[in-house]
Amino acid sequence: MGDSMKIIDGLTMRRMVLTAAILLDNHHPEVDALNVFPVPDGDTGTNMSLTFNNGAEEVKKLPETASVFDVTKALSRGLLMGARGNSGVIMSQIFRGFSKSLKGKTDITAVDVANAFADGSKVAYKAVMRPVEGTILTVIRESSEAGVTHVQEDMDIEEWFDFFVQSAEETLNKTPELLPVLKEVGVVDSGGSGLLWVFKGFIAGLKGESIEKADTSKVTTEVKVEEKPKGYNTHFLMRVAERKMGAFNLDSFTKELERLPAKDLNIQQREDLIDVQLLTKRPGHAVNAALRYGDILKINVANVAVEDEEVKYFEEEELKEVGIIAVAAGEGVKNLFMELHCDGVVSGGQTMNPATEDLVAAIKSVKAAKVIVLPNNSNIVMTANQAADVLADEIEVFVIPSKTVPQGLSACLMYNEEESIEDNIAAMEEAVGNVKTGQVTFAIKDTQIDGVEIKANQYMALCDKQIKACVPDKIDALKETIKGLVDEESEIMTLICGEDITEDERTSVTDYLNDVYPDIEIDVIDGKQPVYSFIIGVE
Repeated sequence: MGDSMKIIDGLTMRRMVLTAAILLDNHHPEVDALNVFPVPDGDTGTNMSLTFNNGAEEVKKLPETASVFDVTKALSRGLLMGARGNSGVIMSQIFRGFSKSLKGKTDITAVDVANAFADGSKVAYKAVMRPVEGTILTVIRESSEAGVTHVQEDMDIEEWFDFFVQSAEETLNKTPELLPVLKEVGVVDSGGSGLLWVFKGFIAGLKGESIEKADTSKVTTEVKVEEKPKGYNTHFLMRVAERKMGAFNLDSFTKELERLPAKDLNIQQREDLIDVQLLTKRPGHAVNAALRYGDILKINVANVAVEDEEVKYFEEEELKEVGIIAVAAGEGVKNLFMELHCDGVVSGGQTMNPATEDLVAAIKSVKAAKVIVLPNNSNIVMTANQAADVLADEIEVFVIPSKTVPQGLSACLMYNEEESIEDNIAAMEEAVGNVKTGQVTFAIKDTQIDGVEIKANQYMALCDKQIKACVPDKIDALKETIKGLVDEESEIMTLICGEDITEDERTSVTDYLNDVYPDIEIDVIDGKQPVYSFIIGVE
């Protein structure tokens, strides 16, 4: 090929993607550090890195002979399903447009690449309801426009890519001029910065540089994975033989299975058909117990350690008409949603935004024709919409744009099974609009924002997204937050206490609120959520 390189083939494209995944992963802590808000859930870099790695994993599965289009298509699919947070969703849309533009191409020229990034920019802009300049969107739009203007037939690809990456860097550096809050805090946009690392990874891969994986594990220990119980989810349908009907007793059969031992036992009988679900380390013993009474018609055994979804129910199960899914963190908060009509709660919210595929799996597991989703976090709404798109052909999904837990709870309270889905959606959306949310959390860095002096490890009073105060004591922060939320109209207050709040603190706060706000109906809940000491809803 000589020194000049005119085309990118599938193998090169694959190397570009895998190098970009490593480079973004190596630098994700510094992208996280660019988050403007000094709250502990600023995780743009983590979200983008997890999203891009999911795309890279799909690419790794391809044979080395795959075409450029095959590589970009696998990348696009992996990004789409793995997208976490708004930055991850926007990045997945950029590469969705990028891949569509290269349809059917075995290898590509500089002109193809330039046009593909331009298409990616257009698709990403369409995916965002109200595009904000000074973000990842500006970085892709301006660099791709420059790339199209600069490109010529037969141009050396490395030369074009150098120009393209330089344009992206120039745009990134001027994001503070476009977005006042970036300027106030003195940082460039975090999403745009993550995208630039991807582009830099592409160019390194193109030039054949090898990039070592850095150890960033010290930084990402935040992400807690819930311990799953060990054993096998066992689900079978048995038919009791006629001659055994007299001998079969549901209670004694249940006790027999409990002695296995078995957990989460759920047994339902319809005449001679018995549907059995349990979690046990000895699925074989459970089956043997059943075979003494008759035949097994269907069975599904899944090792919990490797299983992502709940045991899949058998197809005969009736589809519900409408189901509701919420996203939440904290045992108490999850239980609250389950008590209020929810069919499932996806773990997530702060510091761990669920991926598109997590929401898709949860929506499917409800087994309903129509599913309402409550994201309860402004960084999860886009992911929920993306999950709805993925499922468009099989399930009607309605995303209520709840941005906080109190908004989601208020929406759930409005749900009425007697009403039509349209009326329910309208009532739930209205409820979301009537709730004011406050939060108390600790600051992760010294900065100045909204004119408030922020000191690391002090507690911030957040009213909706505005920082009202930053003080050493969490209870004082709570009082400031509530002052900013309550007015003459306020009737109901819900206070959700985090995992760091003691019984005594909870009691004294409850007494204080009842004293100071005698006319407001006050509900104090032990939410056990991480990161946020208090979440307050006022309506």
